[in-house]
Amino acid sequence: MPKSKSNLIQSVDRALRILECFSRRENELGVTEIANKLDLHKSTTFGILSTLENKGYLNQNPENGKYKLGLKLFELGKLVEYGMDLRTSSLPYLKKLVDKYGETAHLAMRDGNQVIYIDKVEGERGIKMSSQVGKRAYMYCTGVGKAILAFMPEKYMEETMKNIEFYSFTPNTIMNATDLKKELRKIRERKYCIDNEEIEVGLRCVAAPIMDYNGEAIGSVSVSGPTSRMDKKKIDLISRDLKNVIMKISETLGYKNV
Repeated sequence: MPKSKSNLIQSVDRALRILECFSRRENELGVTEIANKLDLHKSTTFGILSTLENKGYLNQNPENGKYKLGLKLFELGKLVEYGMDLRTSSLPYLKKLVDKYGETAHLAMRDGNQVIYIDKVEGERGIKMSSQVGKRAYMYCTGVGKAILAFMPEKYMEETMKNIEFYSFTPNTIMNATDLKKELRKIRERKYCIDNEEIEVGLRCVAAPIMDYNGEAIGSVSVSGPTSRMDKKKIDLISRDLKNVIMKISETLGYKNV
């Protein structure tokens, strides 16, 4: 059944229709061509094209003034590709962690200044938590987020941290850039991170980053459980297995630990 069009936002719909005009045969199009294809006013079309160009979704050829698809779409497409590869490569390892420890395992990817959960395997003793596949979470106060942030290239890490707005979720939530930088240094030293009731009271998790063929952190795996069960001894055991797991997943993506 087709979805109702009653709740479509017209400007967004038009922008997406413009992007869909391009094809292998017609990889460059002018303002008039696009306006005619979509039966839009030329001034409206030009305004949308200018916005898409400003955001990197389109590039304008300076020689003929025509537009073509931009690298931003390639970047987003690679995120989808990585997500598919990650889920396929990671699921068996997530299940093994859950079978061994009885807690919940998550797989997440970076998406801008946040992370998005792309898979979740619940243990038999798993407790109810707010995480769910497709949900976004903050990087600075979650295990999956901090694991990625700590192993990002320095330039991108600093850029990301400048855009963080700190919110307090629990008494343990990190609330400033200075404390976060100290935490990230610790994470890099031990190769894994701990979320000690920073996003939810009563919840503790261990997480480690997944590296791609460029040696960059593109995702992370975590094991979460109640603080009553996730004591130091169990965290030490999980962290050792987790580091082995993320290394195996990273290797499937072309990462070489040299």
